[in-house]
Amino acid sequence: MDSGAAGFREADDFEPVERIDGPLDAGVLLLCDHARNALPLGYGALGLTEATLERHIAYDIGARWLTLRLAQRLNAPAALSTFSRLLIDPNRGADDPTLVMRYSDGAIVPGNARVDEAEIDRRVRLYWSPYRDAVQATTEAMLASGRPPAIVSIHSFTPDWRGFARPWKVGVLYDDDARLARALLRELADGLSVQEIGDNEPYSGGLKGDTIDAVAASRGLPNVLIEVRQDLIATPEGAQIWGDRLARWVAAALGGVGTGVAVSVTA
Repeated sequence: MDSGAAGFREADDFEPVERIDGPLDAGVLLLCDHARNALPLGYGALGLTEATLERHIAYDIGARWLTLRLAQRLNAPAALSTFSRLLIDPNRGADDPTLVMRYSDGAIVPGNARVDEAEIDRRVRLYWSPYRDAVQATTEAMLASGRPPAIVSIHSFTPDWRGFARPWKVGVLYDDDARLARALLRELADGLSVQEIGDNEPYSGGLKGDTIDAVAASRGLPNVLIEVRQDLIATPEGAQIWGDRLARWVAAALGGVGTGVAVSVTA
């Protein structure tokens, strides 16, 4: 698998979204908002070192590998961003003040320090909107198939945060619609201990304007955001192991939601 890690740079024809084809009646659409740490030509490294761009502040480590494995095992379409969240965060609403981060987890982002509204609008137009539009278009195409999809968004989180060792291996995040999240939490309990499962941890799923809010909540589609601890999926091998495990849990959860969505796991 290709990680899309540091050093991935594109020319002026930078494509903001990576599409993984799958049956439109698959019953589930996979998303990965922070799949890569790439920056288009002209932005350099936003004034940061390569080492900084390899940190979690630039992308969700291992999440792309995990999403690709899930798409393969669930035989489902997927949409993944191709640009660093430091350029612009595709999982934030267009009016969110953290859409373009000037400071993140102890790191000043020099290339964003003096960013003005015109530049933010440019990044929205060239990167944020094409990604969101692709997600919306795929969702509409899947709805037109006659089999509404559940929306499953894949993220990853750091093992430690400000001196706190996070005990969770998998976090299940949700907002008002907890149908799929509750079903997935039940499935996870068959393979993980209570301490290893995050119920709306390490973050809350209630982020207005995020991708799930814009795509799934507005249409009443079952949805869940899954966070996996980064040390578990930081290699292709680890991501494959956890992709296989999650595929079984997600498929079982989809079957238990009671919305007519049923997904099988391929070999």
